[in-house]
Amino acid sequence: MAALELLLFQARRYCSSKPLYQLSLLLCSPSPLPNPASTPTSPFLVFHRSLCSSSPQPDEDRSNEPTPIQAVSYPTKPKYQSSHENPPQSPMNAEARAWTREDIRYVKDVPKISPVSYPSRVAPLPEDRTAVAVVEEGEAKEEEKKKEMDDQLERETRRIRDDNRRIRWSGLRVEEERLPFPTLIKQEQKKKKVVYDLHEAIRLIKANVKANFNETVEVHVNLAAELRRTDLKLDGIATLPHDIGKAVKIAVFADGSAADEAKAAGADVVGGVELIEGVQNGNVKADFDICITTHHFVPRLQKLGKVLKGRMPSTKAGTVTEDVAKVVGEAKRIVKFNKKDKAAVVHAGIGKVSFSEEALRENIGAFVNALLLAKPAGLKKSSKYAGYMNSVHLCSTMGPGYPVSIQSLSIAVDRYSRLRLV
Repeated sequence: MAALELLLFQARRYCSSKPLYQLSLLLCSPSPLPNPASTPTSPFLVFHRSLCSSSPQPDEDRSNEPTPIQAVSYPTKPKYQSSHENPPQSPMNAEARAWTREDIRYVKDVPKISPVSYPSRVAPLPEDRTAVAVVEEGEAKEEEKKKEMDDQLERETRRIRDDNRRIRWSGLRVEEERLPFPTLIKQEQKKKKVVYDLHEAIRLIKANVKANFNETVEVHVNLAAELRRTDLKLDGIATLPHDIGKAVKIAVFADGSAADEAKAAGADVVGGVELIEGVQNGNVKADFDICITTHHFVPRLQKLGKVLKGRMPSTKAGTVTEDVAKVVGEAKRIVKFNKKDKAAVVHAGIGKVSFSEEALRENIGAFVNALLLAKPAGLKKSSKYAGYMNSVHLCSTMGPGYPVSIQSLSIAVDRYSRLRLV
């Protein structure tokens, strides 16, 4: 081993310029070199072969003979000099050589394409134009018009901008041209509700009478919404200072001197026990508007409760009295307002259109005063007028209504109170 290492050291210094790992492969390789003629021989390599323990091959004797090498040439790939040169033809276009099976393999299923010939194009005459051509021509004209309008608008915008810039730089104030603004139609507003004075309302009612008969002057009072309750009853009688112009049938249940006074005062039906029995049996028609009696006949009238519904004499209404003549005289001027509709509105007639304005004013004052006296006790948050009477309207039978102010009604009520005291 020491001798082998020495030989390798000397070979690395003097004989070979190759790396050590290649030299060791050459030394240990059992087979001969493939081309001894091409490989440089050295006495070291010959000496090394003699030292190798492997047996020589039978062909080893011919190692000195050179191995013939056959040259192989490949066709060079042509390089195109420019893009104008035609590339090599594909098998589809190659007519110089026959097709191979590989070429036919790709083109055997291709359908046959017959040549197509197109007619020569000729410019159409004006009479040959179709409807489509006419429509296209119209669209083209519309586009031209639109383009012209856009150009005109752009020029106008540019002109206005230049004028504004010129005015800004010059510091002059020029009034701008004002274009007419489209007129706006104002919405018709509802006329505000006009409230009339009592004197003016009566004058308008008398001026707007158009019926052929003597119309009745009516008063309609819109009371508070709380009066829609069923437990708040409004019951009362208003004695007007003047006649209401309506025939009132009065029945008096009395005898003796009271009956004579009632007849003298203008009562329609006067009687005692016989009148009570006649009404009970049905012999006397009970079509009375007001019934008046004395205290002596009150127990006997209990049996007529079902017949005289709503017309029974009562002390509260003032129809039970000993002064029959006075009550009969007032009964011609009595107005009842013990009923109200679901909207809490009281309706009453207080005279005729033919009455004087002063008489109608006094009757209205008396009616409103009686309405104030009959105000229910259970009504909350109400003063004399506010919270109790919301609005008051006057009208004739066939005429329009006129709202009346509360202030003028208050003046009429105060005047009626002063006259009654006197």
